[in-house]
Amino acid sequence: MTVDFTSTKTTSRRVVLLTGGARAGKSRRALEICAPYPTKIFCATATAMDDEMAARINAHQAERGAEWTTVEEPLDPAAALSRVGTPEAVVVVDCLTVWLGNLFHEYDLDLTRIGEATGRFVDLLHAPPCDLVIVTNELGWGIVPADGMTRSFRDEAGRLNQRVAEKADRVELLVSGIPLVLKDNLKTT
Repeated sequence: MTVDFTSTKTTSRRVVLLTGGARAGKSRRALEICAPYPTKIFCATATAMDDEMAARINAHQAERGAEWTTVEEPLDPAAALSRVGTPEAVVVVDCLTVWLGNLFHEYDLDLTRIGEATGRFVDLLHAPPCDLVIVTNELGWGIVPADGMTRSFRDEAGRLNQRVAEKADRVELLVSGIPLVLKDNLKTT
C-alpha cells in the first residue's frame, strides 16, 4: 500500500503514527512513507547498550542509506525535532517505546518526571515543525506482567500511544508487514 503524504495540500504539518508488535514491519513502512521527501531525518531513540543492540542499530542505518540524516536523541525527541525539523523535511521518530524505556531508566521510575517528558513531546504534536512519522510498539496483548515495574511500563506505553494517536492525522497498525489504517484524517485537495 503506497501513500504519498507529500501530495496532500495543506499548510499544517502531518503526523503519522505506526504501531504494532515487534518485527511487524513498522520501520520499513516508515521508510516507505518518507521516500518522496527530499529531506529525510531519522530521530533515533535507541542507544547501543550491548552488542546485539549495536548490531540492530547498524542494520537499521544500513537499511536507511546515505540519503538520511540521523539524529540520536534517547531522552528528548521534542527538543531534537525543534532543532532539526524544517517545513520541507520529514522526521521519523523511532521509537516511542524505546524512548519510554530510556525515561524509566533515566528518571528511576519517577512517573511525574516521565510524564513531564512525554507531555513535552505530545505538546509538540499540536504544531510540529515538519511532517512526522512516529513508530511505537503496541504492548499488553499478552499475559499481565508479573512485576509492578513492568506493568507500570506497559501502562505508560499504552497511555503515551493513546495520546499520540489522538494527535496523529493517520494511524496505521502493522500486522505481519501489512498496514491496516485505523485513522485517516489527511485531506486531499
